[in-house]
Amino acid sequence: MVQKLIIFIWILFTPVLSISQELKCAVQVLSSQIQSSDKRVFQTLKNAIYEFMNNRKWTNDVFDDEERIDCSVLLNITNWDRASDFSGTIQIQMRRTIYNSSYDSKLINLVDKHFHFNYLEYDPLEFSEGAYITNLTSILAFYAYIIIGLDYDSYSPLGGTPYIQKAQNIVNNAMGSEEIGWKSFGVKKNRYYLADNLLNQMYRPLRNCYYSYHRLGLDKMSEDVNASRAVITQGLLSLEEIHQKQQGSYLLQIFFDTKGDEIVNIYKQANDAEKTQIIRLLSKIDPGHTTKYVKIKK
Repeated sequence: MVQKLIIFIWILFTPVLSISQELKCAVQVLSSQIQSSDKRVFQTLKNAIYEFMNNRKWTNDVFDDEERIDCSVLLNITNWDRASDFSGTIQIQMRRTIYNSSYDSKLINLVDKHFHFNYLEYDPLEFSEGAYITNLTSILAFYAYIIIGLDYDSYSPLGGTPYIQKAQNIVNNAMGSEEIGWKSFGVKKNRYYLADNLLNQMYRPLRNCYYSYHRLGLDKMSEDVNASRAVITQGLLSLEEIHQKQQGSYLLQIFFDTKGDEIVNIYKQANDAEKTQIIRLLSKIDPGHTTKYVKIKK
């Protein structure tokens, strides 16, 4: 009896190890363009997506709660047939806390305009890695793996490859559907090309840049600003190789859409030679943001 009492007390007061899922994903569903007096389905959809993204185990790795990947999904629904047919856009963002600071650096910020799905209120969101079930869960799972892959890339060279491969498998399963965004023909800025390019040898400099920029650059800023900025410069210089082979690259567009403002802030404290070098580089490989980059000299 005494032994049982001791065991009971030990169980009662021993802390339970908390193992969290990988994603800490905020979800928003906007429906301002939908004229309807009953929009309950959008709240139900939001809750279902939140559960899908946050409660599913995406990897075999163990995450503490503070290690979860901070990300967000924003659906802007512009068309709904009042039954099960929805379309609009989906915005994906992901942030990574920089070592020894309170600063969060965005790793991805994109808007996918090829967003159409069918959903009946209260239907479970079903997903299988081995088969295409619904377009909604395929898109959500695809971006979950892209988020995890890029996060892992930022901590170790090409560390996210297994998860980007999982994203590509989702593409392969979805290619047989009639839904847009999964095909290798037509629009070249879609989910097919996002996964394909991330695994393409030609884009290896960008994958390596995610590591050097974040782990060897931003994470080291608290130790040596000038040395860390020099590492970031080398990573950005390596992207010129991609630009020479593929101008208008979707991956480079995503990278600079996400990082442009941050890069400006990084180099505002650089010396004149560094500023001139980086402005010349960025204006060449990302001409769409030239007016932003000239602010580095101000």
